[in-house]
Amino acid sequence: MQISFLIVTKNRAEALAFTLNKLKLMLDLSIHEVLVGVDGCKETEAIIQDFNWVNWTVIEESISASPARNLLYKKAIGEIFIGLDDDAHPISTDFIKRIEESYSENENLGIIAFQEVRGIFKSDTEALEQSQSREAYLTNDFVGCGFSIKKTVYNKTEGFPVWIDIYGEEPALALEVLNLDYTILYEPEIKVNHRVDVEKRKLQGRNYFRFEKQLQNTLRYFLVYYPNPILSILKALLHNFKKYAIVDWNYFKSFIKVCFLIIFKLPKILKYRKPVKKDIIKLKQELKPLNYSA
Repeated sequence: MQISFLIVTKNRAEALAFTLNKLKLMLDLSIHEVLVGVDGCKETEAIIQDFNWVNWTVIEESISASPARNLLYKKAIGEIFIGLDDDAHPISTDFIKRIEESYSENENLGIIAFQEVRGIFKSDTEALEQSQSREAYLTNDFVGCGFSIKKTVYNKTEGFPVWIDIYGEEPALALEVLNLDYTILYEPEIKVNHRVDVEKRKLQGRNYFRFEKQLQNTLRYFLVYYPNPILSILKALLHNFKKYAIVDWNYFKSFIKVCFLIIFKLPKILKYRKPVKKDIIKLKQELKPLNYSA
């Protein structure tokens, strides 16, 4: 079965090289392909010559993660798309076989969300030892560092949204897949090691950039997909104001900025408006949330 591995990268050439070297050990390049989108990063362009078996797309000026994914995924030819972050690689036994079998057993399956094992380990064996034993279940989301989607399903959607830059593109695509009456399966036996320094991330503390982007894209998500978005928008604003903006001046500034941006860019966002069925919103709320890694 033809499979496309897709990675968008920026400013992490060393991490990307590590991932590509891991992938090459498990691929049959006669039926598998690897596509990498370089999102405005000269440092990463320097390693292209070292991986001539990779299909490279170089974007001269950064367009951000979700638009870059939208561009890259249009070029893939595999029956199954496997999305990875540049700092994530497969670690489970029979990784590709498990994915193929999951789709073969369920023709209504649209997306498989993998188990994300976060941390930097000495070996894949050690990473596997840190993974958790869980049951598979139907869910309403996936994480971009490790998932798969059938090409036929992806092509029926609008793809990764170009109206989101970063943080929030996965829920948008997930909702479109659910709206097409396909399912999303969390399959913990399919694992990827997301090589992030967990302790360092904890020490970084508050992430104002992430807060701003997530709030902005949450509001856009409601405007694009919800038949009646006003109440959901007000609830999101109230929650973020009480939890973040009222207790931290930098969060408050980001909160006000997002409010102005939403109003200013409302006509542009509404051009992408494509409300899903009301029962899909209800289904999304009833499905068990994705079990994110710590």
